[in-house]
Amino acid sequence: MADRSAGQREWRVTGMDCGSCAAKVRGAVERLPGVAEVEVALMAERLRLTLDEAQTSPEGVEKAVRGVGFGIAPWGARPEKPTGGFVLPDGAFPGAAEPSEAESGTEAATPPSEEATAPSWYGTAKGRLVLGTGALLGVAWASRLFFPAEIAHWAFVLATLIGLVPVARRAFAMARARMPFTIEMLMTIAAGGALVIGEAEEAALVVFLFALGELLEGVSAGKARDSIRALSKLVPKTARLEVGSRTREVSADRLQVGQVVQVRPGDRVPCDGEVIDGTSGVDESPVTGESVPSLKEPGAEVFAGSINAEALLRVRVAKAAEDNTIARIIRLVEEAESARAPTERFIDRFSRVYMPAVVGAALLVAVMPPLFFGQPWGEWVYRALALLLIGCPCALVISVPASIASALSTGARNGLLMKGGAVIEAAARTTHVAFDKTGTLTHGKPRVTDVSVLSGSVDDLMALAAGVESGASHPLGQAICAEAERRGVDAAAATGGRALPGKGAEASIDGAIVSVGSPRLANERGALTDDLRTRVSALEAEGKTVVIVLCDDVPRGLIALRDEPRADAADAVAQLRDLGISSIMLTGDNPRTALAIAEGLGIAHRSELMPEDKVKAIRDLTTDARVMMIGDGINDAPALAAAHVGVAMGSGTDVALETADAAILRNRVTDVAAKIRLARATMSNIRQNIAIALGLKAVFLVTTVLGITGLWIAILADTGATVLVTMNALRLLLFRPSGAGSVAEPTSRHTSDATSESASATS
Repeated sequence: MADRSAGQREWRVTGMDCGSCAAKVRGAVERLPGVAEVEVALMAERLRLTLDEAQTSPEGVEKAVRGVGFGIAPWGARPEKPTGGFVLPDGAFPGAAEPSEAESGTEAATPPSEEATAPSWYGTAKGRLVLGTGALLGVAWASRLFFPAEIAHWAFVLATLIGLVPVARRAFAMARARMPFTIEMLMTIAAGGALVIGEAEEAALVVFLFALGELLEGVSAGKARDSIRALSKLVPKTARLEVGSRTREVSADRLQVGQVVQVRPGDRVPCDGEVIDGTSGVDESPVTGESVPSLKEPGAEVFAGSINAEALLRVRVAKAAEDNTIARIIRLVEEAESARAPTERFIDRFSRVYMPAVVGAALLVAVMPPLFFGQPWGEWVYRALALLLIGCPCALVISVPASIASALSTGARNGLLMKGGAVIEAAARTTHVAFDKTGTLTHGKPRVTDVSVLSGSVDDLMALAAGVESGASHPLGQAICAEAERRGVDAAAATGGRALPGKGAEASIDGAIVSVGSPRLANERGALTDDLRTRVSALEAEGKTVVIVLCDDVPRGLIALRDEPRADAADAVAQLRDLGISSIMLTGDNPRTALAIAEGLGIAHRSELMPEDKVKAIRDLTTDARVMMIGDGINDAPALAAAHVGVAMGSGTDVALETADAAILRNRVTDVAAKIRLARATMSNIRQNIAIALGLKAVFLVTTVLGITGLWIAILADTGATVLVTMNALRLLLFRPSGAGSVAEPTSRHTSDATSESASATS
């Protein structure tokens, strides 16, 4: 085979119902040469890895996965039914229909992003196995009423063998893949051993209970997958596309950037776009969780999946279907599932040691009492077989990923995104929260309140300032440009514009260097006179941010702006305080403005911080605290990276979804407390799951060794613990992260896609 560089490949793997299944897939492929960075997402049914095709071909990966009993197909292709799955042998029950492609225990008829109707439990292969083994068990029990005991015994043997054959087939396939310690192998040994020692009735019951447990695991996993996949159903399948003077219905996933669609009242918006005509209230709760409709006018952004409530809107498509907000949220949730929490990685390592240890203990239980104490072989072999079944770590392995998947789904529905279990675990341990000011604690939309001219006219001053700030993305620069436009002043033609990070910006206008920046910049250039300093102090005492316009380092005037705190900012700080979390505001603004904002919110603060100063402040905090940093995702990127958890604010922007460790989709500061509540609830749920898994095993290990419980109780304890753990994890789907005292803003307006350092970048 020709040498080819290693690249990332993705497949969809069907038939996975629990963490143990995911571990089997991972184990089957990570031993192959040329395979690295293996990620298996249980709920997303995704296998992603880096593959050097010079050593192993994609077909080799697929063969390895099929070899351990799972279906596999390239991501985006038609899913494959698990050919070696847990199904009855063909012809075992005459009249049974051939399993359809949807009967793999998952939505195999369509890719994850497509709508599909899952078959009823009794329509799946596992469901039919439960019905079949149950019927055989019933027939065997009934035979005891009409036939001699010996014939009834063979009926139980037949019931056991028919149910055990597919399990044994899977067990030996896993053994060939160098994974001998699996639940299938333990089941095969336990049920086969029970037949050998004459416990055929109990062996048949164990096989039936195992099949029932497998079915319940599949149903639980399906419920969790449905909650995540329901996100894809928010986007309508069709859109009303304008073609000339007419409209026609087209598939929403084929819309192209720049096209114009009509959204009627009551319809869902089919794309991320910009309103070009019409005024209407839009319900964004399906996307951001914000319950109050947001007013949309020409120029406003709308999200795919939101609901137009009042009037016809014409919307220009801004993003292709694969890049819209819903698609990015789904990708983020699915990718986050692969980022395993430290607790999960520890349990995975623990289970690899735990399984062989249990097998060794069972062997000792089987041979030690008969050899050294003259005990009956049959009784102690029976106890050892029961011990094998109890020792299966399925419930323990799934205890963490099931909770993480449910938490990610709940968070996505409430506008709270976290990139994996590691982030959830870190967020739950948060002790301090550091906030950026502009765009985070405040609206990020300051307005000009005062214009003070030192030389020339007001219009001349605004023309110079607007010329330097033309094209600015920072809120202060945008506010200056907006004020000039409101006054009917045209921006002066400027060239050579550049940002002065943390201080302001400057450009060349009519041969002079014009600067618009903070008093710090004026002071550095020797332009901050005593009179100017007095004027600045008076404005800052009113909680305003002041920028000074310099022309060749000569002051031309002052412009004061004020950015009001968000309506829920004070409540957010109070909620964090109730959670035992300290808050601090980090801002590049002047001390007086920072103090005015901080006192109103009841929060500690540090002011006049350059971007590198924010990083130092975060690092100082992280020495003895667990710090979460909340910022706009680009100005504060270094500080976000320095914190234990970086959270980007913004209503579904690219920055909010792709920067930092987590994102808040709606501009509500109270969602910071909600995110921490969800993380803490998730870790509490994980601890409950671990306690259930280990507690039940500890109890039944003791009772089994003492001879109090037998084989069927052992398998019931194992599968029962797995089902209990999964159902407990699903409770997180009903969790409501928002506190009772949270205050929602009347309307949730959108931040800019990128808030870069530019003129007057004092926040």
